[in-house]
Amino acid sequence: MKGLVGKRNMDVFRLDNKVVVITGAVGLLGKGFCLSVAKADGKVILADINEKEGIKVEQEINNKYSKKIAQFCKTDITDLSSIKNLITFALGEYGRIDALVNAAYPRNKNYGRIFEDVTYKDFCENINMHLGGYFLITQQIATAMMHQNSGNIINIASIYGSTAPRFEIYEGTDMTMPVEYAAIKGAIINLTRYLASYLGKWNIRVNSLSPGGVYDNQPKGFVEKYSQKVLLGNRMADVDDVTGVLMFLLSDASKYMTGQNITADGGWTI
Repeated sequence: MKGLVGKRNMDVFRLDNKVVVITGAVGLLGKGFCLSVAKADGKVILADINEKEGIKVEQEINNKYSKKIAQFCKTDITDLSSIKNLITFALGEYGRIDALVNAAYPRNKNYGRIFEDVTYKDFCENINMHLGGYFLITQQIATAMMHQNSGNIINIASIYGSTAPRFEIYEGTDMTMPVEYAAIKGAIINLTRYLASYLGKWNIRVNSLSPGGVYDNQPKGFVEKYSQKVLLGNRMADVDDVTGVLMFLLSDASKYMTGQNITADGGWTI
């Protein structure tokens, strides 16, 4: 009996046949999210502007699970016609969209400059692409979810959306914390609250996930300085440290949660 109860409790973390659209699907986190959704038996639509890599990830997932569980759809989240094509594709294939994960990271060629070198044009363009893109695709997919009277939207924010950067960890590297990024991620967290309040009457829940720094071959000096401030293991996050939280938010285990921002940073911000 005890084992049966345990199995029933674990079932709430399954995504059996739920249709999940993931933007930025071929990125470091995006690919990890797609693999996790497929592992939980969800249907994953890989929405990314990178067609070559998108098709490769689609094939990798389908080969891994020996069934057509992932499908790529080339998508630019800053382009309305591209988003409408994505929605048409998803509804044509499955008849519904159960969840949207906003993990895309669009930016222009000048992104990443230090504060005093950022032009007004670049600042506005990067906010329009990233924050504006999240708004646009969420608006369009939420409209489809309204017709279903159900839905689940998860925005990928950041610890830098709710806390100030520690610039000393970037010293001695070519890296910085772009001012646009801080502005964007802070806005995404509050956009999440707005959307949760607005869309709740259609049984659509909206939450955000704020990862800490995820290891991606950053310079050794940066990794060491960053890791010193992490309470759990003195290390940067692995992709798996973030995907577990995402799966909680996607699953019925969090069905009574909306308007929340969950931080996964090993204690870096406390």
